[in-house]
Amino acid sequence: MKRIIALARKEFLHIIRDTRTLVIVFLWPLIMLFLFGYAINFELTDLPVGILDYDHSASSRELIREATSSGFIVASEYLESRDEINSGFRKGKFKAVFVIPRGYELDLLKEPVTKVQIIIDGADGATAATVDNYLKAVMARLNLKLIEEAIGKAEPPIEARIRFLFNPQLVSANFIVPGIIALVLVMICALLTSIAIAREIETGTMEQILATPILPSQIILGKVLPYLFVAAVNAAIILLVGHLVFKVPMNGSWLALAGYCTLYLLISLGLGLMVSSISKTQQVAMMMALMATLLPTLLLSGFIFPRESMPLVLQYLSYIVPATYFVEVIRGVMLIGRNYFPFEAGIMFGMAVLLLAISARMFKVRLSDD
Repeated sequence: MKRIIALARKEFLHIIRDTRTLVIVFLWPLIMLFLFGYAINFELTDLPVGILDYDHSASSRELIREATSSGFIVASEYLESRDEINSGFRKGKFKAVFVIPRGYELDLLKEPVTKVQIIIDGADGATAATVDNYLKAVMARLNLKLIEEAIGKAEPPIEARIRFLFNPQLVSANFIVPGIIALVLVMICALLTSIAIAREIETGTMEQILATPILPSQIILGKVLPYLFVAAVNAAIILLVGHLVFKVPMNGSWLALAGYCTLYLLISLGLGLMVSSISKTQQVAMMMALMATLLPTLLLSGFIFPRESMPLVLQYLSYIVPATYFVEVIRGVMLIGRNYFPFEAGIMFGMAVLLLAISARMFKVRLSDD
């Protein structure tokens, strides 16, 4: 035990004396948290819309006023002809265009159906779908208003009353920040531990360690313990920043979340040790750690993109990504208030044991080869 403590103390001193490591450990996660937290936003506001009004009547102005009354849509530019539509889309002046035909007001009084054209920029499919749904809702609301003016108050036969639980305002940060925590923890832990042993081998200090009467398992424990402590402090800081700055609610138990975070950190440390045991230089270890954590967590874990919308092959592949289970857990604890995740906890525990065992085995082989 004294040997493990001595090696852990030596590694801890190396961490706190290395400015670059401290920046990676504490500053980089916070920068990522703020960048992702503020940059990734699914809430559309102030959407620019062009207006091509051929009628110039009170009814056409009422249509425009109804469409822009909520502030979601802004009349950014009034056009004179259809020739300006394509150039406006190409220049990014607006995302959609209202085309109100001549005789619009007269058709409202005479014709059973009055047509209004809405042209939407479909280059961004997600934004186009949102604009389409919103504009359909605007037209439905305007139609109901016109019916009420014509025949009196009209009630729809079916009224749907929608209520959102756990995130009633549909705040993007409540969805994104827990996923960022999963991304940052696995990246930082795997990155730091991956270069820990690679650095010793590259600089030649591993030979000095091996000259002492210390076992491979003791070397691994001595290397892991300081990074586990630093990662735990880092996780606490990130969780508090997410809760206090981004106002992500904490409806579950902090103690339960701490337990799940510990399991996730052990997986990340095991992954980093496994990478370091097959890497000869710190640069190679760093690149392998980033490739093993960044892309799978971003693309396959459900952090940003719903796993249900992925091809079946990628859905199966996502089951081997640790963040898949941790993202489910952290969102469940913080947003829903559920503290009991036996299946996810069991999978994460199995992953942690497996990765640490493989890392220990590969480290012993590496030592015998050297």
